[in-house]
Amino acid sequence: MESKAKVFGHPIHPMLIVFPLGLLVTAVLFDIGRLVTGNTGLAYAAFVMIAAGVIGGLVAAVFGLVDWLAIPGGTRAKSIGLWHGIGNVIVVGLFAVSWFIRRGDPNYVPTTLALFLSIVAVLLGAVTGWLGGELVDRLGVGVDAGANLNAPNSLSGGPANLEPRSSSSAGSSTR
Repeated sequence: MESKAKVFGHPIHPMLIVFPLGLLVTAVLFDIGRLVTGNTGLAYAAFVMIAAGVIGGLVAAVFGLVDWLAIPGGTRAKSIGLWHGIGNVIVVGLFAVSWFIRRGDPNYVPTTLALFLSIVAVLLGAVTGWLGGELVDRLGVGVDAGANLNAPNSLSGGPANLEPRSSSSAGSSTR
């Protein structure tokens, strides 16, 4: 199933997610750098990156929603897409709260809570990023008109071109 939102023949959502992902992960690295060095300039840079990352994440979410709505119901892809989307909304929300907490400090130095929220968001983002990879690389969502929207999990070791075995066919084999 090909993406419904394209530009020059390429799906928009996967093109857009690299910006917020890079900005938000780098913001956490800058916060850690601020902790190590005491350089408040790094805290300010993280503050700005979070603002840009949240905005970019919301823009990317719009195109992800357009693609998700086009996935047929009752498929593994629809379910994974739902968890991917919900998880990423939570990631953006956690970073938005972290950003909001920081704005009262003239140096934008994160409180322990703000830093904790950002770190949790990055960890959750790793999981939702894997889910997004599962959608695109394993299931072919958004990139392949002949996608197998019910391909088995990539961790199963099975090929993606086979439908998952049902319980009724699990005991039968053709030899």
